[in-house]
Amino acid sequence: MTPDWLPLLDETATPSPALLVSPTAVEENLRRMIAHVGDPTRLRPHIKTHKLPQIVALQVSLGITKCKCATIAEAEMAAGAGAQEITVATQLVGPNVARFLALQRAFPLVAFSTIADDPGAVAALASAAHATATTIELLLDLDVGMARTGIAPGPAAAQLYRTIATTPGLRAGGLHAYDGHLRQPDFAERCAAAADGIARVDALRNDLVRAGVSVPRVVWGGTPTFPVHARRTGIECSPGTCVLWDASYRTQVPDLDFLNAAVLLTRVISRPGANRLCLDLGHKAVASEMPHPRAVFPAIPDARAVTHSEEHLVIETARAAGFSVGTALYALPWHICPTVALHDRVQIVRNRRVTESWPVVARARRLQF
Repeated sequence: MTPDWLPLLDETATPSPALLVSPTAVEENLRRMIAHVGDPTRLRPHIKTHKLPQIVALQVSLGITKCKCATIAEAEMAAGAGAQEITVATQLVGPNVARFLALQRAFPLVAFSTIADDPGAVAALASAAHATATTIELLLDLDVGMARTGIAPGPAAAQLYRTIATTPGLRAGGLHAYDGHLRQPDFAERCAAAADGIARVDALRNDLVRAGVSVPRVVWGGTPTFPVHARRTGIECSPGTCVLWDASYRTQVPDLDFLNAAVLLTRVISRPGANRLCLDLGHKAVASEMPHPRAVFPAIPDARAVTHSEEHLVIETARAAGFSVGTALYALPWHICPTVALHDRVQIVRNRRVTESWPVVARARRLQF
């Protein structure tokens, strides 16, 4: 179903491919996130999805003053937009350590933190902080089943956390756990799948606290398990995709009721066969790391991708005869986060008209620092 803020009344004025964003739908999604947790201070949403200072500022205006990010550029953008507590959820290595320290110096009123899971990385961060007479707040990154980053909850994790807590130049900021691999469509099954990781992280936290080690916060989860963790107490939730939403999570986690606030505008640029349409929606306009469908077309429910290349997407549909060359179509991206990163600007839609465009500021790998 096409979102109710579309179609555009002035669609002939907007070149394609374009990424359209509705601030009204974004704000509604943020309000629904707050409703899930009951208090905006329990949210630390991931901003890698949108990379936009205007959305960070909107979050702050609604009381969501914390955020999580993936890059130094995203952290810098968020600080400039008014975020008060920012976690860089990537283990910093190489020159990024000095960049992080420079960012802290540039925004002294912002509480920055980052994550670590490796003793060598912890030592390097401590050394850099000590050399600059500053302090880095570190959260211990925990692997709860995704096997991407993090240390498994247990004795080794407890020891590494104690090292963080007792090393000059570092301040122990708590625990960080991401269970993005859990996407069971049935909510009860998702809760059951998350239970083991939750129990292991809770046990680690309790052991540390009983030993007199401060654990100021536990930052948990992404979007699919957001409703699981939202019902718990004493943790911060860090969903990201639900700010804009996409076709993937709409399909995979149907219990979540967020709105599609970002939609692609594309056009028919050729008709290569009786049942085929060629659209200007190539790899450079919609994320292509996933299998098809990489975009869902509400007006063409039977659309099937045939070929996909840099500038073209060829789809097959029994309805092809109804779409002449030049026809505008709307597509829900399957994966919104990398789709945003493909666009240098998003087109802002108010009252079904494009009113302005916003640069995707943190799409850049580097801003000032």
